[in-house]
Amino acid sequence: MPVVDLDRFDFLYARRVRGLRSSAARDLMAMLSRPGIISLAGGFPDTSAFGSEALKRIAAAVADDSARALQYGPTGGLEEIKDIIMDVMAAEGTPARQEDVFLTTGAQQGLDLIGRVFLDEGDAVICEAPTYVGALNAFSSYRPRILHVPMDRHGMDVAAAAEAIQRARRQKVAVKFIYTVPNFQNPAGVTLSGERRRQLLELAREHDLIIVEDNPYGVLRFDGEAPPTISSLEQASGELERVVYLGTFSKIFAPGVRLGWVHAQQGILHKVNVGKQAADLCSSNLSQMLIVAYFRSGEWRGYIRRLLKVYRERRDAMLDALAEFMPEEVYWTHPDGGFFVWVTLPEYLDATAMLPQAIQRNIAYVPGEGFYADGAGKNCMRLNFSFVEPEKIRRGIELLSEVIKERMEFRDKLERGSRARARRKERTQR
Repeated sequence: MPVVDLDRFDFLYARRVRGLRSSAARDLMAMLSRPGIISLAGGFPDTSAFGSEALKRIAAAVADDSARALQYGPTGGLEEIKDIIMDVMAAEGTPARQEDVFLTTGAQQGLDLIGRVFLDEGDAVICEAPTYVGALNAFSSYRPRILHVPMDRHGMDVAAAAEAIQRARRQKVAVKFIYTVPNFQNPAGVTLSGERRRQLLELAREHDLIIVEDNPYGVLRFDGEAPPTISSLEQASGELERVVYLGTFSKIFAPGVRLGWVHAQQGILHKVNVGKQAADLCSSNLSQMLIVAYFRSGEWRGYIRRLLKVYRERRDAMLDALAEFMPEEVYWTHPDGGFFVWVTLPEYLDATAMLPQAIQRNIAYVPGEGFYADGAGKNCMRLNFSFVEPEKIRRGIELLSEVIKERMEFRDKLERGSRARARRKERTQR
């Protein structure tokens, strides 16, 4: 079979694909399948907690209506699953009406559809720094400008976001929306405070912008009291206007069903509907009916409680191991839920360059620069705790700390050598 030159048709490819890049976490998957490696890279939920018997029960229930399960469905989703989505959103204090809910093939499709609906080439999007790499990939097809806004332990700096919007407008750049992952942010694990959520909503009103509230982890809280969703804050004022809420069943049921949703006002959903028709016609009836059968049984709340217990234990194992093994120059976030811890190394270390050495030691992570559109974050990394048992997390952090210390020692050795050479040169010149 002849070898295919993958670049042969560069002259035919659309301009929009030139900005596309693969996710570092996805690229690591094949490498991470080798025996013995401890992966703190992927953002996987622990689906083993679901149990095969529960899956058999709901599959049997769906089989009783197999003709419908195997058929095409409405573009926006079955009415029954929209009722389930309303219940899930209500559990987090966010009111929803069936007509304001639109089903997508994973929340990732929701991101792509939002980009398709709102973005022209050169438009700007306000994002946290760092931000979810899947959002960067989804938006990049439409060739926008990503305006990163710094975060602290309270989430996005709203004052900095306001400055970014004003600066863009002075440059005649159209800012279309603010994108945020407000709860246990991917990748940083930070939660946007209640006060800043209100400020962000006011900022969007002031500049007549959309807020895309991407909330896959909201119910996965281990500690503290949950702030209200931005969508619920807007609706409490009698509006459903500018907040586009994205949810997913990947974290509260299973990623294999590939179902998420958009909650927004009717004008936006009409455009989303047209975009989805062009993409995949409709999401899987089979997946929708599996979810409906399970959530109607009422078991999902108990399942979430089991997940929270597992994830809390693993989060604590990671934080304890980081405190025990990492050198003083390394810092990390302390999430109250979700899947991720964000680690910041000394500025002179490059987490991407260090990754091969870490993999040789059988430990993997996601380098930080993939979560920035501008290549920042080279001295950062994202660690996942949801998918690895506590003892492996502890061992993985120990191995990772050894790699980091070796890189730091190598840097110190180079600097000592450089200083010694400088002193010899100075003596020679005398």
